[in-house]
Amino acid sequence: MNRRSFLVAGGAAVAGSVLPSPLQAAAAFPLELGKLPYAPEALEPYIDAQTMTIHHDKHHAAYVTNLNKALDAAKVGGKDALELIKDLSALPTDSQTAVRNNGGGHVNHTLFWSWMAPAGSVAKGPDGKLGAAIQSTFSSVDDFKKLFGEAATKRFGSGWAWLVVKADGKLAVTSTPNQDNPWMKGIVPDGDLGTPILGLDVWEHAYYLKYQNKRPDYITAWWNVVNWAEVAKGYAAAAA
Repeated sequence: MNRRSFLVAGGAAVAGSVLPSPLQAAAAFPLELGKLPYAPEALEPYIDAQTMTIHHDKHHAAYVTNLNKALDAAKVGGKDALELIKDLSALPTDSQTAVRNNGGGHVNHTLFWSWMAPAGSVAKGPDGKLGAAIQSTFSSVDDFKKLFGEAATKRFGSGWAWLVVKADGKLAVTSTPNQDNPWMKGIVPDGDLGTPILGLDVWEHAYYLKYQNKRPDYITAWWNVVNWAEVAKGYAAAAA
């Protein structure tokens, strides 16, 4: 399998039908870092330009570089990205960790950028079918945010908090360490598997320059830049 087929096949597959566009845009051969969908300073004052520049241009770029190397070494034939991320046992043993970490990092960050937008350019909260599903599942949007915030705050060390659509179409809040994500069968507990439609990066590099050790302040501020229109698209596709 070449590097293009990994993410082109996986771009549609890994995103499921959730957010294929950003992943497909990141799939040109050889794999290259896609551009941010907004200027680095566009999320201020909630996320500062320096953090966004370092996060995207350094951290995400490193995942892409290392994923290219891991794919070259793996030589995995016709498997696509969805299969590889869902079941790392399809990879040679000595390639599994590198693809898990860097493939997860590339996919997670590609989606993360799309789940944010400048404050004031998008709705302040979920509405329509997504809003109704959140209300039904978590009693209220505020209760959902509280549960999601707890998952992000209590994630020890580096990792992510997620809103996922389970196989039965129901919503759930989950959390994963490092660059794992809820697609990774055998890596995350079976009860936490699902299609992620919103995720928050709680690695320190995502917030430390502005918020230092105050992760809860970062989480609270982040809600101001959530792109609810994209989350709603993901929900509609995953719940269909």
